[in-house]
Amino acid sequence: MSFELIKKVNEAQKKPAVVDVRTGDTVRVSQKIREGSKERTQIFEGVVIRTDRKESHTSRITVRKVTSGVGVEKSYLLHSPLVEKVEITKRSKVRRKYLSFLRERSGKSARLKGLDFDRAGVNAIHDVKAEAEAERMKDVNRAEAEEKAAAKAADQNELESKQAEVAARHAEA
Repeated sequence: MSFELIKKVNEAQKKPAVVDVRTGDTVRVSQKIREGSKERTQIFEGVVIRTDRKESHTSRITVRKVTSGVGVEKSYLLHSPLVEKVEITKRSKVRRKYLSFLRERSGKSARLKGLDFDRAGVNAIHDVKAEAEAERMKDVNRAEAEEKAAAKAADQNELESKQAEVAARHAEA
């Protein structure tokens, strides 16, 4: 296999546009979760403590947050089809690429100095495929909700007809 062929396949796997995430950013990552036949979106918000291979199709970020006193870290491949959206909520000034020292810190010592940035400009990424997928998911959810409502209405009508039938029998007796 030639290197050019491998490079072409790798480029085909990349998303057309990804948010420029840096170490020290506070981000909200929307990830698609499959549970059986159902799909849902889970949002994980935390501080980016590491960025890897930014220009590659295997670019990855590690996000850390503290929940109920327990530190939780997740790594996300930015070009993965399961990662729907990465939104930067806060940008901080850091001088390192890997903020491992935040693991031992808590409270005031774990704070990072914030920077002013154009939040709307940084997060303005239009991925046609992702938007189409989001619309499809909304349509599927809407159809499922309508189906459930129709089934519930049918059950209610059946119950009311049985009640009317029982009431009629009692009136005859």
